[in-house]
Amino acid sequence: MRGGQWQVLRLIEGLRAKGHENVLLSRARSPLSIEAKRRGMEVYAWSLRSIWKRSRAADVMHAHDARSHTAATMAGNARLVVSRRVAFPVQQNPVSRWKYHHAAHYIAVSEFVKNTLLDAGIAPSRITVVYDGVPMQELSHGSEILVLASPDPGKGTALALQAAKIAGFPARASSDLESDLAHAGLFVYITQSEGLGSAVLLAMSAGVPVIASDVGGLPEIVEHERTGLLTGNTPEAIGEAVRRLIEDRALAESLAARARALVQEKFSTEHMVANTIAVYEALL
Repeated sequence: MRGGQWQVLRLIEGLRAKGHENVLLSRARSPLSIEAKRRGMEVYAWSLRSIWKRSRAADVMHAHDARSHTAATMAGNARLVVSRRVAFPVQQNPVSRWKYHHAAHYIAVSEFVKNTLLDAGIAPSRITVVYDGVPMQELSHGSEILVLASPDPGKGTALALQAAKIAGFPARASSDLESDLAHAGLFVYITQSEGLGSAVLLAMSAGVPVIASDVGGLPEIVEHERTGLLTGNTPEAIGEAVRRLIEDRALAESLAARARALVQEKFSTEHMVANTIAVYEALL
């Protein structure tokens, strides 16, 4: 389960709580499908046929990844909303230009991602920024240095662990961040590319000080020396940031307190759901 998949689950739960019927089309036996069924959601296997069939009855169809974007465009639903979470430019091949022309509206996960859509020629009136939302966590009182475990080499797990070692402090790669944050005293998020960074928001909501790469949409949630520290992607720069927050706990605590307040104010699940509903209602 990656950040975007958790956002889908939280969106469906939020819509359901407000009385909106939802159907999730997800690849059979995928982690998303399994977790959605465990939570009692209405889930069907993702296929071109199921997308076409469901699109006939849906008031709004919402695609959350590139393949779904293509398939939903082929199904021809006039009220197709597409979420874009990635920071890299929109491809300019014929298929990409075709499908980006046909969606009714785009939800960009950050201003940075919105700019990638603008660069691809999407009109500003067809783009709305809806930031990720995370549930508020219990305040952490731990001391562990956590990094996010990811097999994606672009996510920088190995680099973050190397940097912590250079700084002289042990760090652990977490595969269950929501649970492990209870024991965290610092979260280090290193990546080569990032649309926004929902894992960072989750750590912020738990009152855990954050160090994050100065790339993509991350500066929109981590304001340097106010809600966290931004760093270059070198072991030396990351290690220096780690050392600084470990040795200056007053600074770490002040950053964490402001970050948690920011999540409550702007990046809660409730904000994400309400802002997404506003996009749907505008189309309807």
